[in-house]
Amino acid sequence: MILADDVLYTGRTIRAAMDALLVFGRPQEVRLLVLVERRHKRELPIQPDFCGFSIDTLDQEKVRVEWAEQSEKDSVRIEKKSPK
Repeated sequence: MILADDVLYTGRTIRAAMDALLVFGRPQEVRLLVLVERRHKRELPIQPDFCGFSIDTLDQEKVRVEWAEQSEKDSVRIEKKSPK
């Protein structure tokens, strides 16, 4: 089984996907493919098996992935988070 995610940050999304997989039975193997790995702030001990690239970001920054199907072109950008 291969799980794919655009950005790996805290690991919570992947954990939720793995929990959902267990509803269907226990897979023999789960491999993780991510486009972008944010190396810091991991809350869970999850590491990708395949990674497009790894970046260091600040907590105040957000990684934005856009696909050509949704916007004009494929892109990965780092932007400042808007204040809450």
